[in-house]
Amino acid sequence: MVLLQMTGLSGAGKTTISGHVKEHLQQLDYKVELIDGDVFRRTLCKDLGFSKEDRCENIRRMGFVADLLTRNDIIVIIAAINPYDEIRQELKDNYGAKTIWVNCAIETLKQRDTKGLYRRAFLPENHPEKINNLTGVNDIFEIPQNADLVLDTGQESVAQSVQKVINFILQTV
Repeated sequence: MVLLQMTGLSGAGKTTISGHVKEHLQQLDYKVELIDGDVFRRTLCKDLGFSKEDRCENIRRMGFVADLLTRNDIIVIIAAINPYDEIRQELKDNYGAKTIWVNCAIETLKQRDTKGLYRRAFLPENHPEKINNLTGVNDIFEIPQNADLVLDTGQESVAQSVQKVINFILQTV
């Protein structure tokens, strides 16, 4: 079936869009699973930190689980920051994953800041609440150069982004 990897910064809308896409496709009688990066980290990857090696291993594990599901005619959406091009390419090479870049400007993300991460990342250096490894702010995020689909959640509504993903999937299956 289809494996999608939604990549983008924290708060860009990966999980929100993926959840709506899942609901819509299930109404069309497709089998769909959503592998959410935050949930996966609290369960199967709770042994991993946020080094480059651990982040890549986290995505490899998601890809492996997703591949098992796609073999059973399930559409799988991985919603994770997934900051490195090399691991996104690895999922493409190993499992045929399609990359959807959920793009959103930092200024918009700072305004949304649903988890308070951006506020903490922009605190002064010696502040006790300072986050020093927020992807896209003070840790690396490699912009996907060859994304199969690009969403701009700072400019598009959730409904518009969801429809783009649904159309993409329906053209792929």
